[in-house]
Amino acid sequence: MDRIYRVMIIDDEESARKLMRAGIMWESIGMEVVGEAGSGIEAINIIDDIKPDIVFVDISMPFMDGIEFTEVATDRYPGLIIIIMTAIDKFEYARKCVSLPVFDYMLKPMVRAEVLKTLERAREKLDRQDRDSVSYAELQDEAFSDTEKEADGMEAIRKYLEDNFTDPKLNLTFTAQHFGFSASYLSRRFKQETGKNFVEYLTELRMNKAMKLAGEGEKMFRTSAEVGIPDPNYFGRCFKKHTGMSYSEFVSSEAAKQ
Repeated sequence: MDRIYRVMIIDDEESARKLMRAGIMWESIGMEVVGEAGSGIEAINIIDDIKPDIVFVDISMPFMDGIEFTEVATDRYPGLIIIIMTAIDKFEYARKCVSLPVFDYMLKPMVRAEVLKTLERAREKLDRQDRDSVSYAELQDEAFSDTEKEADGMEAIRKYLEDNFTDPKLNLTFTAQHFGFSASYLSRRFKQETGKNFVEYLTELRMNKAMKLAGEGEKMFRTSAEVGIPDPNYFGRCFKKHTGMSYSEFVSSEAAKQ
């Protein structure tokens, strides 16, 4: 097993994510868990950084459930293997979504042996995809090199982000598709041209707007929605990382200055 495949777990229950991490000896099957998310919205915001090959996603979550996540993710990430986790009372609901290209549906609580069988099938599919994509990737790189020579695309992309950062669907892959690039090419070129990676730049735009709204005393749940991160928990983590303070602390400090 030459390649280590990357796995992401999306579940609003932290205990379920921990159990999934601990219940499988990932290294032994040539895989690693590279990230987690507590909602579909959080997952969409961080998936470009994590770059998973396989995603386990719970069907019932706040803000964006597993089905909504799958609809968005399969449109933007062709080749991503999505495994939906569902409790038995939601199983028929999951089955109604057979039009979506879901790799498998698994009942919770999941049985380790069944998970391993599913992961083995997933690995076989990913191995085939890797073999098929090598020659296509070489041709694509040549095409994008030609495109780069035609226009100053990065300035247009930065303007696009400044005009649209409040859209929760906006991320690296969405933007790359909009401009006709591959996500990997845009990521590389964006860092070269701006000195920041794409996610950092987008988050900075959102947090600068959030700080302005916080300074005006806006409630956190309204601010998070207005800046394109409707999951308040994920927004709160982003805000604290950016400012060094929780949202309420920041609001209080700004109020004290007035």
